Amino acid sequence: MKLQQLRYIWEVAHHDLNVSATAQSLYTSQPGISKQIRLLEDELGVEVFSRSGKHLTHVTPAGEVIIEMAGEILRKVESIKRVAEEFSNERQGSLGIATTHTQARYALPRIIQAFRTEYPDVALHMNQGTPVQIAEMAANGSVDFAIATEGIEHFSDLVMMPCYRWNRAVVVPHDHPLARREPLTLADVAAESIVTYVFGFTGRSKLDDAFDEQGLDANVVFTATDTDVIKTYVRLGLGVGIIAAMAFDPVIDSDLVALDASHLFQSSVTHIGCRKGTFMRRYMYDFIELFAPHLTREVVDAAFACSSSAEREALFADMVLPVR
Repeated sequence: MKLQQLRYIWEVAHHDLNVSATAQSLYTSQPGISKQIRLLEDELGVEVFSRSGKHLTHVTPAGEVIIEMAGEILRKVESIKRVAEEFSNERQGSLGIATTHTQARYALPRIIQAFRTEYPDVALHMNQGTPVQIAEMAANGSVDFAIATEGIEHFSDLVMMPCYRWNRAVVVPHDHPLARREPLTLADVAAESIVTYVFGFTGRSKLDDAFDEQGLDANVVFTATDTDVIKTYVRLGLGVGIIAAMAFDPVIDSDLVALDASHLFQSSVTHIGCRKGTFMRRYMYDFIELFAPHLTREVVDAAFACSSSAEREALFADMVLPVR
């Protein structure tokens, strides 16, 4: 059994059983991968993948267990490499982040800039996706950190730590009637066509909960994952926008008015997390603390030491989070 063979079955399973796509991602040949998988199956005496002709159709029950164990082995190998890298050159390496557009566009630029100044030899890789995709990328080791607000229930395999609270704003053109409405009520907003985030993105659930609690129907006419797209359609007159307050730039968005909506919707909490058992390099600790200063190395280690999510929640229960 070779480590390369374990990597091949893991990668094939995570490329929808597409051997050709796997070969491209690993810069190798399709026949070479197929041969190594067959050699591994012959050695083990079981099939990892079922086949129809030359095509893989599904993972066998034995294959599911083997692939899961292969993933654990590959992650251990990666941790060993990181230990060696930390002791040979603690300021060099790579860091992968998975997050949503709003975090990547509005919350992270300043952090990334400061991190690059401190660690110019650490390569950064940013991946954007849905909360489910973000959780999956972090859980399978495709990235180091997951940063998300919604869908925390999908992150059960990760150590998730609260970073900051944020509120919402209602954005409208200057000549819109709501621009002069004070104080703004939820009924005022419900009476308008609404442009906001796709469900499952950027705190959308808190928005829906607020309308439901007051027995109001939100007339959501357009949704997007990208805040800039939402603001574009507000400018076109499609409706009033409900966005993360941090995503409003008074200079860039000078043609719009941002109305405080913190009294209308509960604040949301953005979390950062990574896989349990991850070997944390110094620059990983520093990135977390740059993003959330209260998450010092000691606090992060304490979070990793918690034996359950309930114990971890208790650790952060009395912590006052900054508001952005």
